[in-house]
Amino acid sequence: MVGNMSLERVQEEYFDVLKELGNIGAGNATTALAQMLQCKVDMKVPQVRLLNFNEIGEVMGGEEQIVAGIYLAVEGEITGSMMFVLEQHAARSLVGKIMGVPVVTDEMSEIELSAIKEIGNIITGAYLNSLSSLTNLKMLPSVPDLNIDMLNAILSVPAIEFGIIGDKILLIQTQFTDDVEINGYFILLPDLESYSKILGALGL
Repeated sequence: MVGNMSLERVQEEYFDVLKELGNIGAGNATTALAQMLQCKVDMKVPQVRLLNFNEIGEVMGGEEQIVAGIYLAVEGEITGSMMFVLEQHAARSLVGKIMGVPVVTDEMSEIELSAIKEIGNIITGAYLNSLSSLTNLKMLPSVPDLNIDMLNAILSVPAIEFGIIGDKILLIQTQFTDDVEINGYFILLPDLESYSKILGALGL
């Protein structure tokens, strides 16, 4: 693969491969979530989309909604970052299941916030592990950073990175269901060189 291939061309040419990576990652994330909650969790077929960055807010339900965003850096043979975004009601529902008591207020305690961070850590770890296994490339996640804010504020972090490498983004929407339907959004942000390494490792 040519080293100077543009990110947009990489994404268009190898979208099917990226989509399959998204499907496998989402499946592993569902298994990890079920183990954490100690109950059966179903997953709808993930929606994997290539979007312009300015389209993300609308696809995810509006830029002014309050969400929980878990963001972490990726190091090792692949570098970049990743983000997992949960709608606020979904975050409250998951925390309530883990702690055994419903979360009824928007203001969460430190313990509840730690639980959300751990959920995000486990889910992003499942995506990262599946990608690492498929490519045999070492990927090391940083300690995750959690923010609960309006979606446009949460997205401002990857927006800064995308100002450097382009405006296209790979967005994986996963719906988890036990007794409540939960929308989760996974955003993968490898740098351009890492895209080349991932696709090269897959023989493309």
